Amino acid sequence: QVQLVESGGGLVQPGGSLRLSCAASGFTLNYYYIGWFRQAPGKEREGVLCIRRNNSSTYYADSMKGRVTISRDNAKNTVYLQMNSLKPEDTAVYYCAARLWACATSHAAYTYWGQGTQVTVSS
Repeated sequence: QVQLVESGGGLVQPGGSLRLSCAASGFTLNYYYIGWFRQAPGKEREGVLCIRRNNSSTYYADSMKGRVTISRDNAKNTVYLQMNSLKPEDTAVYYCAARLWACATSHAAYTYWGQGTQVTVSS
């Protein structure tokens, strides 16, 4: 079965850190461009950043530049999102998504999606 599964979300205090995981099954993740997106209640889904097949990355959310990094572990068929200095406004469901040809800003451009993992930043 073709599947992406996110994990690692939870409750964290402002200024804290989380590492989210995106594990693939049914396909080889390193063939794909992988994007991370987030969606807060009542808001549009927005791109956070994307990792390319050569492991370079593009930031989409200006508010998270310098606080998030993306990495890939091909042996584990997994992509990670490291988030530091978290703020209450980072609270959202975070999704990973995959497509074959390029990083893209729009979530509609991605083929495969995970179920999402909740990140809550609160005191």
